[in-house]
Amino acid sequence: MHKFFTILILAIGLCSCNSKQKVDLIVTNAKIYTVDEGFSMAEAFAVKDGKFEAIGTTSEITSGYVAQKTVDAEGKAVSPGFIDAHAHFYRLGLQQQMVNLVGTKRFEDVVARIVEFQQKNGKDFITGGGWDQNDWENKEFPTKDTLDRLFPDTPIAISRIDGHALLVNQAALDKAGITTETTFEGGDIEQKNGELTGIIVDNPMQLIFDAQPEPSLEDMALALMTAQKMCFEYGLTTVIDAGIDREVIELMDSLQKHDDFKMRIYAMISNTEENLKYYLDKEPYKSDRLNVRSVKFYGDGALGSRGAALKEEYSDRHGHFGALLSPIEDFKKVAARVANSKYQLNTHAIGDSANYVVLKTYDSLLKNEADRRWRVEHAQIIDEDDFKYFSKNIIPSVQPTHATSDMYWAEDRLGKDRLQEGAYAYKKLLNQAGLVALGTDFPVEKVSPFLTFYASVARKDTDNYPEDGFIIEEALSREETLKGMTIWAAYANFEENEKGSIEKGKFADFIILNEDIMEVEATEIPDIKVIETYVGGEKVF
Repeated sequence: MHKFFTILILAIGLCSCNSKQKVDLIVTNAKIYTVDEGFSMAEAFAVKDGKFEAIGTTSEITSGYVAQKTVDAEGKAVSPGFIDAHAHFYRLGLQQQMVNLVGTKRFEDVVARIVEFQQKNGKDFITGGGWDQNDWENKEFPTKDTLDRLFPDTPIAISRIDGHALLVNQAALDKAGITTETTFEGGDIEQKNGELTGIIVDNPMQLIFDAQPEPSLEDMALALMTAQKMCFEYGLTTVIDAGIDREVIELMDSLQKHDDFKMRIYAMISNTEENLKYYLDKEPYKSDRLNVRSVKFYGDGALGSRGAALKEEYSDRHGHFGALLSPIEDFKKVAARVANSKYQLNTHAIGDSANYVVLKTYDSLLKNEADRRWRVEHAQIIDEDDFKYFSKNIIPSVQPTHATSDMYWAEDRLGKDRLQEGAYAYKKLLNQAGLVALGTDFPVEKVSPFLTFYASVARKDTDNYPEDGFIIEEALSREETLKGMTIWAAYANFEENEKGSIEKGKFADFIILNEDIMEVEATEIPDIKVIETYVGGEKVF
């Protein structure tokens, strides 16, 4: 009799297992922020074939599904993988092969790092970036004199943190053929007393770039893999690479097809004639990991280098308004060309004058287009009369850490009234458009999405300054911020049906955090760590 009952129990257990649906992965005992339409919570989910199969309580999932791999989250917070809505992924990777000047506190620090870098690497052309004169006691642009003395024969080109200004030495100027007579439009080749200072702003920087040696295919691949590793550590599962060329895009695709490169990329193609000719007459290219359907256009420069195009003069430079980087007619022609294709147009616009031109052009071309989702990248300074143009069809794509990086000197550039009325106005943009896509702009800013989250909700730096927050009325709530870093960023990419929330049928891109980002003290947000990162149900970190 005893043997009979034993067999019966085993049979019942076997039947029970056979009745469960087989999946690849189950996550249980989690505090899951699904970021679905109702911003609902869950405890567990099942993953099959790289997508979420079911979401529910731990009991519901374990009673209905069986998997070879189960992860007990032990009560930790789980969210969709972060989506960085505006970054420079490939540039981040390349930058790791160059001299890093981020965090330098004076020009002497810049020089010391270049000397140390060259002693180790012996480059024929020294490149790098990350310096910011606004962080130095002397806030004027540096000059090339010291670099000329130390490196008379080795070209040097080092970019400002925003990527909109270069300091180069005479060897680099000579290699690029730049003299005091060189002509240019949109930007500056700075001179003082009839001599070149070594500072080049915006468009004429291309002359230096053209003189630099091209990275090898191995260097390019290493850059992509390096950037991927850095991003996975921070829980980024999709990155929008804001301005890359066909060669890089095709390398990404090749590496992804060989399963070496797992990061999901939304590629904005750089606005060059070669790129436009190749892509715009074709259908957008879409795979599970790569989406190529947008064009990146630069409207103006950056506020820190006084290249942002303003309606009124800079408060700290009389008679200076910044500049558009292309004639208005050229921008309108490109915009019309993109409007006649299936591609999205995403335009860098910092100053209120640049934003006005971009918004008016978008509005005129999209009046009868219901779902084009053109984006304004940065939307940093907006005239009060121009907020009305934003919508779910003209989307603000902003970077909260720009506000907390610029806050120390932004009032010097803009004056108090202009700063308060429409600068870094993320809440106002959200209320008008119904969504905001949030990014970092790395490597202009740090990669960490936790700094993005903190800057968005607290409007402070990591030293808790300013005490009441920088223009705190423009802060976003934690729910709005998480949406901006997931589902709204996905919407801005036409990808809201495949990612950005934890819902059945979507890619199983998710992260497990060591602290609950929605409840932890605000000051602790920057220190949150990612325990595990998953892309398509596969653990990648």
